[in-house]
Amino acid sequence: MSTEAAAAAAASDSAAAFSSPPPDPPPSLRVRDILSSCAKSVESGDSYRTERLVSELAKFLGDVSVAAAEDEDTHEDAFKLLSGIYEYISSPSIDQELLDALSFELPKAVSKFSGASRRFLAIAESIIRQFLVKCNPRDMLPILCEALDSSSEGETIKLSSYFAPLLSGLSEVLLMIKRRHFEQIKEVVPAILRVWEKVSTDADEEDSDLEDLFSSGINIANSMQTIHQKLDNGSAEKLLILLGLYVLQMMTHVSICMDENVSSSLRLVTELSHFLRCCHLSYIGLITGSAVDMMISTITGEEDSFWAPLPSIKLGAALSVIWGDMSNEVAHNAEEDLTAVKNEIRHSQTRRWQAIGMLRHVFCSATLPWRLKKHAIDFLLCITEGDISQECESETLDFSSFVPSHFAALQGIENVIMYTSDAVLRKNAFDVLKRVLADIPISQRFHILKALITNCNSSSMVAILLDIVRQVRHAKTSSELSKGNVNEVFHETPAWSADVLELVELVLRPSKGGPPSLPEQTDAVLSALNLYRFVFLSESTGKTNHTGVLSETNLKKAYNEWLLPLRTLVTGILAENRNDDDPFSFDAVGGLNPIELVLYRCIELVEEKLKHNL
Repeated sequence: MSTEAAAAAAASDSAAAFSSPPPDPPPSLRVRDILSSCAKSVESGDSYRTERLVSELAKFLGDVSVAAAEDEDTHEDAFKLLSGIYEYISSPSIDQELLDALSFELPKAVSKFSGASRRFLAIAESIIRQFLVKCNPRDMLPILCEALDSSSEGETIKLSSYFAPLLSGLSEVLLMIKRRHFEQIKEVVPAILRVWEKVSTDADEEDSDLEDLFSSGINIANSMQTIHQKLDNGSAEKLLILLGLYVLQMMTHVSICMDENVSSSLRLVTELSHFLRCCHLSYIGLITGSAVDMMISTITGEEDSFWAPLPSIKLGAALSVIWGDMSNEVAHNAEEDLTAVKNEIRHSQTRRWQAIGMLRHVFCSATLPWRLKKHAIDFLLCITEGDISQECESETLDFSSFVPSHFAALQGIENVIMYTSDAVLRKNAFDVLKRVLADIPISQRFHILKALITNCNSSSMVAILLDIVRQVRHAKTSSELSKGNVNEVFHETPAWSADVLELVELVLRPSKGGPPSLPEQTDAVLSALNLYRFVFLSESTGKTNHTGVLSETNLKKAYNEWLLPLRTLVTGILAENRNDDDPFSFDAVGGLNPIELVLYRCIELVEEKLKHNL
């Protein structure tokens, strides 16, 4: 090569080097440089610069963790980076002030890598463990809790993986605390419970890390139990109650999140059931709610708000018993005899009412698996079997305090009937609905029925409720007639009064005025007409008028305000749609034909009675 050519090539290489940016240093080198700068700023006493550099390090680690989550080719460099951090903070010569400064950000930053693979989880746990060993445990508690609460909003990380090393760290640091155990743990538990809330909300059915995460949660419960065994004062009892409340919350979230993995959920629930007996929690106390009320009133004060999500706790209490009914292993671990528990509830109306109120949390949960609701229905079938409504207690006990919980339970059972795809479950839920209604004192039953009908948007469900009224009255009538006690059919049934006409009116003359909406309310209207006809014929046959259905005032009201406006509506819809080829019109006509038949029969009955009264 000539001298000129060599010079030209050198000039070209120099120009290319000048125009191209230098390659980025390896991540591990960048981290080493930042850590070195942090050490110098600590040595110089520049706390502001130290804080800024630590934040810069945390941000850089966050960027690397995102890359590691998206690209396996970056895993080796990322793992070397974390290994370097572990070696750096493990050094016996590291300055304590620098270590304390790093402890504020690094546990959160390294946890973001945990979803990449098992070895990333292990190295993250090791790094956090070094901070626990070398820093003040009481300082690390709020740091780890803050990391749990931050949950890296806006970043694409898997929550179950992110939380795992932090929870493992908490289970260890709790055991390192030397005093004020209850007060410290009471501050920690809310942050952990918020983890379960977040995981339950964002859980992926195929998330294989969930079982490990819940296992970490159980390790925290183990730590709490170990600490309790070392205490011998009033704090010991409070810590045991705190442990019980924590376990019930975990029971709820395991049941929700682990639906797809039955064997894993059963293993976790079995382990959790062990703590029930340690906390002196019985199935009777849990299913009636008395144990939960006692625990909350004991441990909380006016300043406490972290037990606000009581439904999660009470749902966990009910689920603890349902799981025990599903699995002998779970019941055995809780040292409980389900047969004895059911018998005790079956023979105590108060406890039965309490159990129904607690089970409402199972039926009303939108996220709970159907298989657990099915077992809850089976449990209710068992504790309500037999002629429980005839117990002498029914009218001597005050039911008023149970009205809200029973109303919610009945609405939950309605949801099971309406939304389950399981025909057997639907039938059993319908039987339970009838039994729970029958177990309500007669003086309160109508008000609950009326509220259920008023607050129900499903025509089919309203029809079911009205049909239950008719079936119950029919069964009572048939029983008394078979004994020859014609007048007793109504005389000894206080609920068989004008209230039944009010139920009919709720459908045939809605509160908004005018006739009901058809064809949307077809099922409810047909059921209301059948109930009216049944009451009319029953009163006529028995020559009674306890409902007032045969009084001239009520006859005219039914005729002019219910039946005639409904006839005008039905005949108009039928006339409009009979010759229409639209499939929807055909369905509307078909649905209204039964209504037309029963409606005209009711009109005939009323007209005949009015003529007879003249």
